[in-house]
Amino acid sequence: MNHLAYLALAIPLTISTMTTPLLGAVDTAVVGQLPDPAYIGGVAVGTLIFNTLYWVFGFLRVSTSAFAAQMFHY
Repeated sequence: MNHLAYLALAIPLTISTMTTPLLGAVDTAVVGQLPDPAYIGGVAVGTLIFNTLYWVFGFLRVSTSAFAAQMFHY
């Protein structure tokens, strides 16, 4: 496998990892147009829960790719 094949796999994963926290920023910008500040608080709590779950279960993604890379090598 050459470097271009690795980049073809790594670039989409990197972009998806970078865009996940941006989801909360976009939600806050959209809900910020509503009159009640309680909506922004709800979005903040929801974003915090989503990001926490995403990173807590991120170890599954990392460990699975590591095991797959090891098995591909053999």
